Amino acid sequence: MARCTKEEALETRSRIIDAAEEVFHARGLAQSSLSDVALAAEVTRGAIYWHFKNKGDLFDAMCERVRLPMEALMAAPEDKFADDPLGHLRNVWVFLLQDASNNPRSRKVLDILFLKCELVDPNDPIWIRQQECYLKGLANMESIFKEAIAREQLPSDLDTRMAALTLHSHVIGLLSNWLFSPSSFDLAAVAEAQIDACLDSLRYAKSLRLKNA
Repeated sequence: MARCTKEEALETRSRIIDAAEEVFHARGLAQSSLSDVALAAEVTRGAIYWHFKNKGDLFDAMCERVRLPMEALMAAPEDKFADDPLGHLRNVWVFLLQDASNNPRSRKVLDILFLKCELVDPNDPIWIRQQECYLKGLANMESIFKEAIAREQLPSDLDTRMAALTLHSHVIGLLSNWLFSPSSFDLAAVAEAQIDACLDSLRYAKSLRLKNA
């Protein structure tokens, strides 16, 4: 009986997150309430609070079900890119862009995050969570670039902070533009060329070199 109850609880939790995706996508995060989600999931508000502390907690659970760019980089284990750090980084970003294009769930969550997530209060837990993710992602990219430099895949005088900002801005800008206007280009088709172009800039752009090197 206990096993059945646990399975039912997991099914209810999943149904609530599914409903949150639909509600947040249709109304935007700020305009959506837990009552809206409860109605869409066909559960009570109490059922939502049994699984989630608040809307921010529910939003986090929704994001965790897809591989968002920064989350993927934060979670990348070192042994996976020890032999080819730059190649691993390339594969991660290409996969994430293509997944955004081909995976309906990933696309929907990214659409909410980029276009329907009205963050205006810097003290909002969702704002804080997204900022922490961004900063950790930049730090992770820097560590990968340093490994790449050690293996002579990148110039020894590369400014790793500038490189991380460049790659992140390029990919996030590309993704944001595609989410805003999907018909303007085929994201999955251009993913490899776009990532390769950005990595080439890290190898050859003099503006990304350390000034005192």
